[in-house]
Amino acid sequence: MTTRILIIFMLPMLALAQRPAATSTVDKAAMNASADPCNDFYQYACGNWTASHPLPADRSRYGRFNELQEHNERTLLDILQSDAAKSNRSAVDQMIGDFYASCMDTATLAKKGISPLKPELDRIAAMKDMDGIAAEAAHLQRMGVTVLFGFGATPDPKDSNRTIAGLRPAGLSLPDRDYYLKTDPKSVETRQHYQQHLKNMFQLAGDKLEAAALKATMVIEFETTLAKHSLDRVSMRDPNKTYNMKPRSFLAEKWAAFPWDAYFKAVGAPAFDTLDIAYPDGLTGLGTEIGTQPIDTWQAYFTYHLLHAAASELAQPFEDEDFDFWQRYLNGTKEQRPRNIRCVQATDRALGDLLGQQYVRQVFGADAKAQITSLVEGLERALGDDISTLRWMSEDTKAAAIVKLKAITNNVGYPKKWRDYSKVTIAADDYIGNAERATEAMVQQRIEKIGKPTDKSEWVMTPPTVNAFYSPQTNSINFPAGILQLPFFDSQRDMAVNYGGVGSVIGHEMTHGFDDQGRKFDGDGNLRDWWTAHDGEEFEKRASCVADEYSSFTSVDDVKLNGRLTLGENTADNGGLRVAYLAMEEALKSNPSDKIDGLTPEQRFFVGFAQVWCENVSPQAARTLATIDPHSPGRFRVNGTLQNMPEFQKAYSCKPTAPMVRPQACRVW
Repeated sequence: MTTRILIIFMLPMLALAQRPAATSTVDKAAMNASADPCNDFYQYACGNWTASHPLPADRSRYGRFNELQEHNERTLLDILQSDAAKSNRSAVDQMIGDFYASCMDTATLAKKGISPLKPELDRIAAMKDMDGIAAEAAHLQRMGVTVLFGFGATPDPKDSNRTIAGLRPAGLSLPDRDYYLKTDPKSVETRQHYQQHLKNMFQLAGDKLEAAALKATMVIEFETTLAKHSLDRVSMRDPNKTYNMKPRSFLAEKWAAFPWDAYFKAVGAPAFDTLDIAYPDGLTGLGTEIGTQPIDTWQAYFTYHLLHAAASELAQPFEDEDFDFWQRYLNGTKEQRPRNIRCVQATDRALGDLLGQQYVRQVFGADAKAQITSLVEGLERALGDDISTLRWMSEDTKAAAIVKLKAITNNVGYPKKWRDYSKVTIAADDYIGNAERATEAMVQQRIEKIGKPTDKSEWVMTPPTVNAFYSPQTNSINFPAGILQLPFFDSQRDMAVNYGGVGSVIGHEMTHGFDDQGRKFDGDGNLRDWWTAHDGEEFEKRASCVADEYSSFTSVDDVKLNGRLTLGENTADNGGLRVAYLAMEEALKSNPSDKIDGLTPEQRFFVGFAQVWCENVSPQAARTLATIDPHSPGRFRVNGTLQNMPEFQKAYSCKPTAPMVRPQACRVW
């Protein structure tokens, strides 16, 4: 299902409704007890699960998260169906209920066809010059259609208490710039399929075959030029490379023909004198190559991006064609999720804090929040002890690291302040209008932050999300209510498995504050080098070991992981699991545990960690994810991490020559 790109909430994946009963220990049914844990621990912990859970037809990737997602979706579906049917409704009931109902009203969508987009298509067709192009770019971006570049509000990396304007490369359709630039057979094949998809979409929009084919060629050539002037993903991960404060006049110097003042007014930006430009050199390409494109090329480019963004909100043929390329071909998904589930997801993306409030009231109690807070405090102590005993780090840098650790803010369950939707109008018979109005309100709320103090309480995930995140510029770790359930956590479950599950997640997020990105920010969230030169060199040496290790893993066919792209997540996996293990060992001193089902607490800890990552992935999705995803596949999140842990090798009595024992183990934290 196509999503408007500025709505970056992840899909909800978990709830209490009809969830599996709490278990006292690991999931033995998921394990392949015949596998040697010292040869392939992922197969040992997950082998039966992966064998008994082939990819469903509507998935390109299916794992333990997705099992729980389905329970959560039923909870959210019950809420929305109830709110859609109520006769006496609150304002919140009306908004989320009618949004869901408008999505489900396929008869109205079919009747309207492409007509809801006609005013915007007419605006695109009426463009005559760069003034019109700038006005339309701003208009589309306010609708959540990212064209040409990304512009918005961002905390100042070097003064996190203030919010500034930021400009970044954007506007490509294919997942990464390399899809346009590589010349290997698979990349060429992908571009051929993409060109056919473009042609099909233009024909659905009313173009004749010849005109549609011409427009498809224009779009690919335009986006290829954009790709040449985009920054690679690894470089985009380096905050020192992407922090470039420039005066507003710098834009006119690089692209004089673009009416920047008119654009900023049209996009709704407040006044500002300086902005952070992630890739200044790319502006030269925009001015010299992109800016000289003929008007009909601009029209084709804008039109496709609009059609792609709105495809799931239009009649069925548009949604089917969009799915056929982006999901079936590119990711190997055979069929779409059921309509009602797609509409649950769409409501969560558009009105996530409204739906999230009802979710929290139903499934998230104060006891869970208190227990997780206690776990967090225990892991913070363990990480502090770990930092204090590092042999490679000087006392000065250790002291600064402890200061940063103690300054971390822990947010559990849901944001302190809910997002305001009072300016959004939702109608039961206007799905595309609802999506546009919700997106525009969100864009406006964000862009108005330019020039104001940074709101460090804002979340970027909805409460039902099964995920967690660390924010370097607020120095905070955030745990939505959705992840604080099985298989990560259950108050009635064996402590060792809880530490392996949610404990490793907590440790992971804490360690993000000290990975290759996070370590460049101080405890106040400012981009500042607080390391001694020697300690910085020692960190980079250890980080390179992790990057090289994961670059040796093959994702699919001839595609290897990019250890530099995944470095932050791999560092957090390795460090976070060790911190969770240390916290568990400390807890066991006052609450010792015997074997359960023949497994020691240490063995149960490692199985609990591994079983979170049981999954199956289509070859197509594995190829795509290896290019764009900063996370490693589940198998390597497990085996890659455990190969570096002497504690694991001791727990399972692995011989020094076993595959799960890395001779030159990597360790940062």
